[in-house]
Amino acid sequence: MQYRTLGRTGVQVGSLALGAMNFGGIGRTTQDEATALVDAALEGGINLIDTADMYGRGESEEMVGKAIAGRRDDIVLATKAGMPMGEDRNHRGGSRRWLVTALEDSLRRLGVDHVDLYQIHRWDPGAGDEETLSALTDLRRAGKIRYFGSSTFPAYRLVQARWAAREHHLGAYATEQPSYSILQRGVEAHVLPVAGQYGLGVLAWSPLASGWLSGAVRAGREIATHRSAFMPERFDPAVPANRARLDAVERLAAVADAAGLTMIQLALGFVTAHPAVTCAIIGPRTPEHLRSQLAAAGTVLPADVLDAIDAIVAPGTDLAPHEKHDTPPSLLDPALRRR
Repeated sequence: MQYRTLGRTGVQVGSLALGAMNFGGIGRTTQDEATALVDAALEGGINLIDTADMYGRGESEEMVGKAIAGRRDDIVLATKAGMPMGEDRNHRGGSRRWLVTALEDSLRRLGVDHVDLYQIHRWDPGAGDEETLSALTDLRRAGKIRYFGSSTFPAYRLVQARWAAREHHLGAYATEQPSYSILQRGVEAHVLPVAGQYGLGVLAWSPLASGWLSGAVRAGREIATHRSAFMPERFDPAVPANRARLDAVERLAAVADAAGLTMIQLALGFVTAHPAVTCAIIGPRTPEHLRSQLAAAGTVLPADVLDAIDAIVAPGTDLAPHEKHDTPPSLLDPALRRR
């Protein structure tokens, strides 16, 4: 395992991090299985575990808490808030009212008195930067969080938040967590350069592109990933973007074979090769998945392999632009751009 500094925090984390979204109902993972995954991840050199309150409506946090009991100080613990946690319209977002409550709920579920990294899961257009940053700054001063970050923010929101922090003398985001893979490279155009400029730690999620780059998805082969069960549109061959992804996967597989690499090594090696990326978040459901992903921890792709990847998926290109999670609300809701 390679270790890198998380932005400018001074905290050292492995180049791979364990994502816990699959713990519980989403990944059909039991507590014993989740604990075994945490055990194996720590033995493999991973020291950052990332979860969120909305994963299984708190179930993932509860399972992580039980899995890390007795070894809290050996783990960089990260969670997130902001996504809906019920039908109440105020049980979500970036307001002080909700973030204070959400953090207390997360601490209780995790069984800890603080988290190392607290992330705003999505930008909340209804809450001003001063509102959110002042709440996070106070929670840090209270010792309940050590650092705070953003997740899936568009680049202009990262810039605006940095300006607001300076303008109002508040703490600033220390990290950003974007979706990044060979098949979704859009963040290379704006988000990653901004993160590098501001010294943000970058935790890349979905580096295997929801399973497209796991080696399990190939032409002429029945798709058998748990993602296809609850997100069938992501693997429907009738969708043009999926046909483009499948074509790219076949060409990438040839590159991996020629380099003597697995698809997972190619995919994770690519993400961690970017100078702005601190670590790639993996989300295994089984020990076999974890072993295959840990095998990529030391992968360093040579220049010719990186060039071959660029020839298949151009830098800054998203093969499935409709799956981006940082699109400005005004582009999604006509009422917001025509009022």
